[in-house]
Amino acid sequence: MKTPFKTLILAVSLVSLLACNANSKNRTQDLAISEIVIKTTSKNKNPEIKVALLLDTSNSMDGLIDQAKAQLWKIVNELSYAKCEDKSPNLKIALYEYGNDNLNVEEGYLRQVIAFSDDLDEISKSLFSLTTNGGNEYCGKVIETALNQLEWGSSNNDLKLIFIAGNEPYSQGNVSYKEASKLAHNNDVTVNTIFCGDYNQGISTKWKDGADLTHGNYMAINHNEATIHIASPYDDEILELNEKLNQTYIAYGSAGRAKMEMQAEQDSNARSYNKANAVSRTVSKSSRLYKNSSWDLVDAEKEKDFSYEALDNKQLPKELQGKSESEIKSFIEKKSKERNKLQDQIVALNIKRRNFVTQQSNDATNNLETAMIKALKTQAEKKNYKWE
Repeated sequence: MKTPFKTLILAVSLVSLLACNANSKNRTQDLAISEIVIKTTSKNKNPEIKVALLLDTSNSMDGLIDQAKAQLWKIVNELSYAKCEDKSPNLKIALYEYGNDNLNVEEGYLRQVIAFSDDLDEISKSLFSLTTNGGNEYCGKVIETALNQLEWGSSNNDLKLIFIAGNEPYSQGNVSYKEASKLAHNNDVTVNTIFCGDYNQGISTKWKDGADLTHGNYMAINHNEATIHIASPYDDEILELNEKLNQTYIAYGSAGRAKMEMQAEQDSNARSYNKANAVSRTVSKSSRLYKNSSWDLVDAEKEKDFSYEALDNKQLPKELQGKSESEIKSFIEKKSKERNKLQDQIVALNIKRRNFVTQQSNDATNNLETAMIKALKTQAEKKNYKWE
């Protein structure tokens, strides 16, 4: 089958963030939907932050997983405001679950849910796939596995972070957390630990020691704390713009159509918490971190190796099949202008929304989002990152 600008079979992947003067690697990945999609070779040399999120999915961690699902878009939005020198860092995220009896005992009751990815819809889908069940939590083992399996890169300027969250002793399992920490330190990866429970209990069960060994942050959170979403007068208008924004995507091929359906599904997942969370996702979709060049012609056209001549007519959406190159180009340009205008409107409304929420928010929170953003900024500042 012919494909546009070099074909690629993408796999479910998710995870990697921001870093200074990093050379970004392009990796061929297999899509879970097993469909051929557009391949575009990015020449982007923006800094990256690579974040591996290791979540305990044992029985007692329903609250933690719920927080991760509800707070993903707030974390992404906060990272979208980061700057390194004069560049806007890219974000890649990876996800592991551990401590669940449904997982393979021989592999240490852990599973890579998604490798480093900048596909925010895939990451959201992966989070919503998580379920909890009783099990054994081996922190040293899951850290070692993430260090060995993921492509961290060799740039000294990359910001490479692990966040591990759980509530059992950090020292369990046959892989020493101290050896895992040493491996992380040798690879310039900082381990940040999030204990779900009492702060002093986390210290006594070695969670703080695990962070200290790599100069990371130790934090204790209330994993059962309900996520607070503050409604604003701008929410309805932002959500209306989201519906229009979705109409600017031009899905290429059968995989593209499946990815568009996934986009709608993740909109629905965000709404399942409440309107404010759906608004946070819409804001993320208007940011530079929301990239879909593997299946959307508007994003793909911006890539350096995109070629109109290489487009396969059979893989085009019906409204573009049989059209001339100039007609296709005109259609894509029209959708691109529409999207830019909508995104600008969302950004402008979100500035007002952020100011409103800041004024209304009086209570300090002690949850996953707060802990991660605090640690991210602490580690990022060491690499000269700034926030707009």
